[in-house]
Amino acid sequence: MDGPAQPRKKLDAAEMGVLAHLYRGEVYRSTIWRTRLDTTTNWSVVTLGVALSITYSSPQASPLPLVLVGILIIFFLMLEARRYRYFNVWRARCRWMELHFMAPILREGDLHLEEHWQDRLAEDYLHPAYHVSMWTAIGRRIRRNYFWILLIQTAAYLGKLIVHPTPLESAAQLLERASIGPLPGWLVLVVGAVYCASWGIIAYLSEKRDEKRARTRRDPLGMG
Repeated sequence: MDGPAQPRKKLDAAEMGVLAHLYRGEVYRSTIWRTRLDTTTNWSVVTLGVALSITYSSPQASPLPLVLVGILIIFFLMLEARRYRYFNVWRARCRWMELHFMAPILREGDLHLEEHWQDRLAEDYLHPAYHVSMWTAIGRRIRRNYFWILLIQTAAYLGKLIVHPTPLESAAQLLERASIGPLPGWLVLVVGAVYCASWGIIAYLSEKRDEKRARTRRDPLGMG
């Protein structure tokens, strides 16, 4: 028969200090990566602003820059989603230590090591991995920032077709203005609609997945 379970050793002052410094390091890393998220968002806003300036510089200016800037926005969105996956690792570790290290000390003066929360943190250090998928990260970034960027891009493009070089008079004229070289206007508008709808669907499915994950997770403030 197995003997009685050995009680877990209490952390001494030195070990508590190490854990405190570990927390400070994770906060620093999460702050750095949060700044990187802001940087890619700023790039998207600036490039969209440049495209708007070129497109609306004169009534005869082409709406093509607003179409091409969509490629850059996709690139920045992918880059930001990748950065968000890194940021989420550091953020989750900080939140985990706040929940199981800081809060118990402040409330009870006991770390409750018998709950083995430290084992999960140690496993995350031993076998680091992303806590969210790429699609989840994309959906979250769309919901936080890129929904508005894509909305402004779409509204600006349609507005350009409607008002320049003269106010729109018929649907046939809209298709004529939307055409790009050999590509007919209807095809350009259909691709644009798919472009917007696809990001909206990704954001919606990501939100539903996050809600389901929050309902099934035992600890709503846990890692990930």
